Amino acid sequence: MRPLVVGTVVGLRLVAAIGILAAVVVQFATSQAYWRDQGVPDIGTKVVNFFSFFTIQSNLIGAVTLAIGAVLLLRGGRGAVDPRWFAVLRACAATYLVTTGVVYNLLLRGIELPQGETVAWTNEVLHVAAPLLLLLDWVLAPGRRRLAFGTVGIIVIYPIVWAAYTMIRGPFVTDATTGATSWYPYPFLNPDTSQNGYLSVAFYILLIAIVIAAAGVGAVAISRVRREDV
Repeated sequence: MRPLVVGTVVGLRLVAAIGILAAVVVQFATSQAYWRDQGVPDIGTKVVNFFSFFTIQSNLIGAVTLAIGAVLLLRGGRGAVDPRWFAVLRACAATYLVTTGVVYNLLLRGIELPQGETVAWTNEVLHVAAPLLLLLDWVLAPGRRRLAFGTVGIIVIYPIVWAAYTMIRGPFVTDATTGATSWYPYPFLNPDTSQNGYLSVAFYILLIAIVIAAAGVGAVAISRVRREDV
């Protein structure tokens, strides 16, 4: 039974990784076509903006993690346990994508984001399917290593860096499509349009930090639950 399970997980990881990458590529190509149709003069800035979305970055991390996981599981075979570095990466990917799914579906569902025309199916893959797949992979796939709760400190490093990058860069980016003199990937991070300016932004950043920390603690807690792999 075990070889069949390993083969199934390897196949599912590869299919999921390809599906996530396809969604990113299709949305990027669609956005580029939209920018050209709108006559945007600075495509380079738009490209950087596109890849500055936490959604895009977390999905790319998730796709790479799934691909690496497929290779490691295939090479390790029966009874393989994830190397610690990969266990941490896997926990990070699951945490970031669960956060992406929660934040999008609670705060952003139905809001047009500033990336050009949104492709409906890619939107669902990046905000619903990918978070569920990474969560299920973390919970059910074989090879998961037991992690210490100190791992949460590693998990939160990237979101902190991303938030700092976003808030520092935002005021210096001009949006050629809308004419705005600042650019933020999500409306709740924009102090220029938020009801209470930076106070509102600080509230949402704190709220998201709580979600990320809670998801990270949950991921580590799951890793510490003993189970018998089939």
